[in-house]
Amino acid sequence: MSDQNHRIAAALTSPVWRKSTYSGEGNACVETAPMASRIGVRDSKLADSPVQAYGPRAWNALTRALKVV
Repeated sequence: MSDQNHRIAAALTSPVWRKSTYSGEGNACVETAPMASRIGVRDSKLADSPVQAYGPRAWNALTRALKVV
């Protein structure tokens, strides 16, 4: 396996999750993590919850839409 493939595999299997600074004290929080060419999103209360992964275009569209709300 090439070095690049090792880095991608590591990013997918052990991403570094970051909780939103906008989460505050409430329980409606999400975490994000860079995952190779995607951004992973999960429920911060459930570390083993399913992960949604967005490509760069979809992630930019999602974050722009959320800023409008």
